[in-house]
Amino acid sequence: MRKSLLLTAVLGTFAMANIAYAEEAPAEAAPAEAAAPAEPASSWTATSNIGFVSDYYTRGISQSWHKPAVQGGFDIAHSSGFFAGVWGSNVSPNTFPDASVELDAYAGYNGSISAVEGLGYSVGVIGYFYPGGSWKKYNYLGTPDQTPEGGRWDTYEANVGISYKWLSAKASVTLGDWFGAERKTGWDGGTSGSTYIELNAAYPLPVWGLTLIGHVGRLNVAGELDVNYVSSSGQLPSATTESTSPDYTDWKIGLSKSFKIANAEGFNAGLYWVDSSNNSYWSDKGYGGSSFNASSETKNLNDGRFVVTVGRTF
Repeated sequence: MRKSLLLTAVLGTFAMANIAYAEEAPAEAAPAEAAAPAEPASSWTATSNIGFVSDYYTRGISQSWHKPAVQGGFDIAHSSGFFAGVWGSNVSPNTFPDASVELDAYAGYNGSISAVEGLGYSVGVIGYFYPGGSWKKYNYLGTPDQTPEGGRWDTYEANVGISYKWLSAKASVTLGDWFGAERKTGWDGGTSGSTYIELNAAYPLPVWGLTLIGHVGRLNVAGELDVNYVSSSGQLPSATTESTSPDYTDWKIGLSKSFKIANAEGFNAGLYWVDSSNNSYWSDKGYGGSSFNASSETKNLNDGRFVVTVGRTF
């Protein structure tokens, strides 16, 4: 959490850098001089954001062990459609041993299709990074050295999306192993090419400036746990679980609202119900719901619950 608060402070500093100061005009202009031409508007825009969530759910799974999270990011965009940014949140070391922060870096391009009004597209790449976290630190239910040859949790994806007015869809595919899942970490092979397909809606309601938010997604991992896996340290198989497949469908529905505070714009809040399938893998009885951080603690990381969000964009 302390790392996340530091990240938020840094992002807040970035946000302050976005404030432009107007140069004072001279007290008196020479009669013969023409007015100076206005400077052309910049092709670049920069924004930053900070937020709080009661539970950091992403793609239907809690990343914070059902605890609150502080989050923030910084984005730049060009009039051509190019965009890039960074974003961060605290996460749980129970899921990502020795990592308490997730940092995302992304870039891409979006544009419109002139043949159909309101039709747009996007292409991009994103990297999910967990500083200090590694499968080498993995300690399944308190049993150490399960995967001593494992790599990092860091994951890279390419994505393509399409949108029409308030509807959008996106397909993402991993460019390497899905969060380090491979033979050395107890899987039946590499998991490169894992996919996540999603459909999203943000429909503006005619009351109180509310927006109805809907989402459904499907994860398909290109591999399963190997129930016969034994690490080089000679430990017992780590794939003790009711299900060896992490695949699932998730969904979200709720309301969001933008508002002002003391004439300051950019504030937003939301209330959402999130849920997902595959209780055999992601529940407290499955592999995904077990602590990987020297603890026998387990939780239903995919159970349905309400999530509250509050944030501001600068």
